[in-house]
Amino acid sequence: MSQQLKINGKTVTVDVDPGTPLLWVVRDELKLTGTKFGCGIAACGACTVHVDGAPQRSCQMYVEDVAGAEITTIEGINGPVAEAVQSAWAELDVVQCGYCQSGQIMSAVGLLSGESRPDDEAITAYMQGNACRCATYHRIRAAIHRASDILEA
Repeated sequence: MSQQLKINGKTVTVDVDPGTPLLWVVRDELKLTGTKFGCGIAACGACTVHVDGAPQRSCQMYVEDVAGAEITTIEGINGPVAEAVQSAWAELDVVQCGYCQSGQIMSAVGLLSGESRPDDEAITAYMQGNACRCATYHRIRAAIHRASDILEA
């Protein structure tokens, strides 16, 4: 079945079965491999993309449910908040293995897009659906604070 999607500002047509998770469309059909498969049950956050500006788990979203929505992957994230988050991530050397980081960044951008000065409690609450097997949570939290500082400057 043919579906039209708007991904990273471009309209694309994909031919996939109904019920195909958005994750597999993004990775397998569109070859945007920054979005990762982690658990398949929306519990780890590795597959996070933005749908109409809000972080969502793409492994549990069906392609037909996002037709007409604006979908942004890690490859297409941009703007001041995204730039501040990416800069802070690099400055504070957040990444260890890196597998979860695209989902972490997408969630951090979502958080800072809605709350410019989150405290530790707000960061923990917002980011709790993002698992990091390397346990870089303290560096992730510090980078979110740093990105907030960058945005405020």
